[in-house]
Amino acid sequence: MLLSADIDDFPLPLPLPPPPMPLAFNDLPRQRILSVDAFRGLTFVLMLFVNFLAGARGVPAWLLHADGGANGMGLADIVFPAFLFAVGMSIPFGVNSRLARGDGPGRVFGHSAWRALALIVMGVFMVNAESGYSEAAMRMPIAAWSLAFYAAVLLVWGVYRFDSALLNGCLRGAGVALLAALALLWRGEHGAMMTPQWWGILGLIGWAYLAVALLYQAGRGQLTLLLGAMPAGVALYMIANKTGVGTALSGHAIHSVIVLAGLVCALLFFDGQRGAPQRLRQAAAFALVLALAGWVLHHWYPVSKIGATPPWALYCGALCVAVFALLYWLVEVLAARRWTVLVEPAATSPLITYLLPFAIGAVISLAGARFRPALLEGGAALLAGAVFTATIVLVVARLNIHNCKLKI
Repeated sequence: MLLSADIDDFPLPLPLPPPPMPLAFNDLPRQRILSVDAFRGLTFVLMLFVNFLAGARGVPAWLLHADGGANGMGLADIVFPAFLFAVGMSIPFGVNSRLARGDGPGRVFGHSAWRALALIVMGVFMVNAESGYSEAAMRMPIAAWSLAFYAAVLLVWGVYRFDSALLNGCLRGAGVALLAALALLWRGEHGAMMTPQWWGILGLIGWAYLAVALLYQAGRGQLTLLLGAMPAGVALYMIANKTGVGTALSGHAIHSVIVLAGLVCALLFFDGQRGAPQRLRQAAAFALVLALAGWVLHHWYPVSKIGATPPWALYCGALCVAVFALLYWLVEVLAARRWTVLVEPAATSPLITYLLPFAIGAVISLAGARFRPALLEGGAALLAGAVFTATIVLVVARLNIHNCKLKI
């Protein structure tokens, strides 16, 4: 029989040391960066404006999309690459933030794959709401089908405040079931089922995001590897264009080049302890290289958003770098920040900002209402577009207050 004092003679096993924390790939700030938010917010505000003008008449042609066969681009053709660029800028901050919280490579990869899947699913549903459908075969208006899809999006990816994890899980499960039901309900001519088509804008962003996020993680944030991947993407397009092999991937490769440009820009400005003058010089050199590469390739390929050509991507990448450098100088160096409140709602809730006009359009269509023709012509269209843009931003701001957001 052991006495209590004898217990001390048996040493207790030492606790195992905690597993080492994954090291961040780059030395990046932990807090939100206002200049990055400003770029994202301006991009989505511009999207609202040019999308409203899409069917307008008598407005300057440079504000609209260039014709599909044209060798050139309008202001509207820059919005999509600005989306891609903004996505690229967000990748290193998101990945390093998760690493700093202790997530291992598998969890970080899983989160990136989940975000990409969310964008791809939304893109496929939205593109099928635009074309290929047969309301007669579906036995319902496509506007009603679209509204049900937006409700499903809120259920699956909405931010909830409910304390019950079971309730939150049931709501997300209901959203997934609704998405599945809508996919089965969709019909095209001759009973055709829903297909990815061209993946939609969000789907294209999702594929490009996935490719670059995986490359960033596999290369552990090495700038030289990321820079080298950009000409590799262009080369893939050129080979596919020449041989006809891999044409389905060539567009994704070019979109990924723009995402890479945003990622590289973020590292040039925020990785390490360099001063603002050096960051701005490096960004100017990067933009110049992109523009020169675009000019050289323009001798062989047209500038085309629809064709996802290298000159279009490189010119837009150079423009985005230059615009962000200007925003960095204004917001971070000169501390001119008050104006950013105007675009903050769109910056903090980009998905809501993107989807809300489509949901409103579906409601208008279902109600049988239309905009007055006078609001879609000339100067009245420009004014109506500005009012519409401001209204959406204000609505998103109000939704933010009530925590009505989407998170992927």
